[in-house]
Amino acid sequence: MVELDNTIRKEKENLRSQILEKLRSKDPQERLTESREIKRRLFQEESFQRAKCIMFYASKEYEVDTTDMIEGALSLGKRVVLPVTETQKKRLIPSEIKDPKADLTKGAFGIYEPKREKMKAVDLKDIDMIVVPGVVFDKKGNRIGHGKGYFDRFLKSLPKKIPTIALAFRCQLLERIKTLSWDVSVTKVITA
Repeated sequence: MVELDNTIRKEKENLRSQILEKLRSKDPQERLTESREIKRRLFQEESFQRAKCIMFYASKEYEVDTTDMIEGALSLGKRVVLPVTETQKKRLIPSEIKDPKADLTKGAFGIYEPKREKMKAVDLKDIDMIVVPGVVFDKKGNRIGHGKGYFDRFLKSLPKKIPTIALAFRCQLLERIKTLSWDVSVTKVITA
């Protein structure tokens, strides 16, 4: 069992490296165009339209761009939540934002997150939908993240009824990826 886990870990690490390389070499204009299409598809989702409070993540430069999505959700009158990374306890704290430009700063791992002094923690039961980051996904919603486990631990703590949506470029979507017992899949993957 331990040997199998180690084999799967190595496979996941190799896949993560391969896909990250593809993402980092992606044409910026293509990334922007595809991000806009993914936003359009996300905003058409029934679970998005019904949601009053949505948790996003602040994208890294090579990921599907969530900046416009966050601003779009706010302009629709939705409550928007982003995670604050608490590295000592290896957990994420959902915190509401009102103005991304004023409320965010670079936090752990160089990712934008709500400023500590502006933190407004949100109870999980108040979140209607979560947009989940990742590096690799498969058609069943299995995911490989950045390898720190923050989102897997967070997703495990969620009430089952909350839809979890991943945003991915086509190069991030594989037919099938092997998973480990602690991996948590998402409800749906939206690509373009």
